[in-house]
Amino acid sequence: MTGAETTSESPLPATRKELLAGAISVASILLFVGIGSSVLSGLLAWEFDGGAPVDESLVFALLLNIALILFGWRRHRALYAEVRVRAAAEERARTLAACDPLTGFLNRRSLSEQGTKMLAEAIRTDRAVALMILDLDHFKTVNDMHGHSAGDTLLRAVAAEVTAALPADALAARFGGDEFACVLTFDPTQPATVDRIAELLVRRLAQPIEAEGFRCHIGCSVGIARSDFDGTTIDSLMRAADIAMYSAKNAGRDQFAWFDRSMERALHDRNDLESGLRIAIPAGQIVPVFEQQVDLTTGKLTGFEVLARWNHPKLGNIPPDRFIPIAEEAGLIGDLSLSIMRQAFTAARDWDPSLSLSVNISPWQLRDAWLAQKIIKAMVETGFAATRLEVEITESALFENLPLAQSIIGSLKNQGVNVALDDFGTGYSSLAHLRALPFDRIKIDKSFVLSMHDSADSAAIVNAIIGLGHSLALPITAEGVETLQLAERLAALGCSKAQGWAYGKPTHVPETRRMLGARGLLRGMPDPDLATGLATLTSRRWVG
Repeated sequence: MTGAETTSESPLPATRKELLAGAISVASILLFVGIGSSVLSGLLAWEFDGGAPVDESLVFALLLNIALILFGWRRHRALYAEVRVRAAAEERARTLAACDPLTGFLNRRSLSEQGTKMLAEAIRTDRAVALMILDLDHFKTVNDMHGHSAGDTLLRAVAAEVTAALPADALAARFGGDEFACVLTFDPTQPATVDRIAELLVRRLAQPIEAEGFRCHIGCSVGIARSDFDGTTIDSLMRAADIAMYSAKNAGRDQFAWFDRSMERALHDRNDLESGLRIAIPAGQIVPVFEQQVDLTTGKLTGFEVLARWNHPKLGNIPPDRFIPIAEEAGLIGDLSLSIMRQAFTAARDWDPSLSLSVNISPWQLRDAWLAQKIIKAMVETGFAATRLEVEITESALFENLPLAQSIIGSLKNQGVNVALDDFGTGYSSLAHLRALPFDRIKIDKSFVLSMHDSADSAAIVNAIIGLGHSLALPITAEGVETLQLAERLAALGCSKAQGWAYGKPTHVPETRRMLGARGLLRGMPDPDLATGLATLTSRRWVG
């Protein structure tokens, strides 16, 4: 596998100082030869022929000349060493500019330069270039839990796995963070060759990796683009492979995907929705709707779960499963959630105090240490009682940072807010979370409830969850109740509450108020049975 190429220049370039020192040394040597021969011949004549003694000025000049030779020689050596050090530093700078210092792989600029050469050679030899973008799936968790030193060790281990999986003539690069790229040539009629390499990369990185004494599971998502279909330059191939990589990640991670044009259209649609969200959230265009929650023992309405609905001015109704994930990825979920809460709290201020509101908290929101304070502030500003609020947190949301979740939940409960464990049974460690956090309620995931009639396993899971709730003195709410027969079955099992289309579809604020008004559940309105009785009595008096 080809990494950053290094070059060395020889001989070293001369400098003015080096030339000057050399000239002094040469001149000193010539003078030494001339003066030394005169002094030597004078000494011989004086010693053997009885001639005149040697002139002291010549001896002094000779000694001075020797000193100049020594000085010039030492200065020449010092300058030579200085030039070597400078050249080595320049060589290191060139290497650092061309490659990633942590892994030794190419950087983005160098990959573009060398990849362009590979692309030109592939065109000349009727081959194709495949460019892969590889993104690690859980690298941030390793960094957060074990520190950046462990993260660096892990990246070096990943680089070794990538090197082992690629052909010897492939290019490998790291773009910073946990994103890598690979460029290789292949026979355009044999794309399965690239498939096998991508499969090997995914398989190798799905295995546990040792890093500083611990084993971590990361996995990766890989996107692939090919030069004969998806782009004629390395930059265009990078963009296509990046789109394919995100498609693979959204499809479930630990897999690879080839780029196709539908992915690009989907990306444009996603970007359009994100731009729309940035306008719709502050404008209050995404509004709350209310799904009834009913006591299975008495049949009375006890409250509502608050859901979000977006009627786009051009695209019409956009389902939550489309815009909620985009809001999470774009970092807008906190603003969206608080906007929905404020609207719901304002609408419910004059509802009967017995009616509660349940709101979902996204896993992304639980990363915000100020979440509890933001929710409390929204309740204070809208005049909504904390005891009427129930926040729902999924098990998966607790997995990332349990101590922070404990702090947030503790702050909310101190204000009187109830907390429910949502989608119970689908998370990571249900019993551990029930012990670690002071939940007030368990909500059974609707996937189990909806399949109770058709699946004995689902029915057994629902029964077990209800039994667990009884043993822990935690009431149970079942989601996804679509028929009254299913509600009766859940009631017989001991489930306390239910919600779902058996009690009507979620309604907007005006429809919800009309329904509550008809039931006498708006403060300041008389009970409907009492109002009917008074009207009857009044009509009788008039008739009489």
